[in-house]
Amino acid sequence: MGIKDQFQDKAQDLANKAKDSMGGAKDEASERASQARDEASERSSQAPDQAQEAAQEQQDKFDRDYDA
Repeated sequence: MGIKDQFQDKAQDLANKAKDSMGGAKDEASERASQARDEASERSSQAPDQAQEAAQEQQDKFDRDYDA
């Protein structure tokens, strides 16, 4: 095997390693994005309930203050 072949093999190995790393990074980014979407969806489904509770608390407080 000549020097040229050794360099080509090394270059191919590095290219494969870089490609594998990029694939892993894409998978990780995809997983993070999926988790973020899930969390956002969960928060948005809880937000109306919390808003309703806060509004009810304010109404109750107003009613108590007005009655006194």
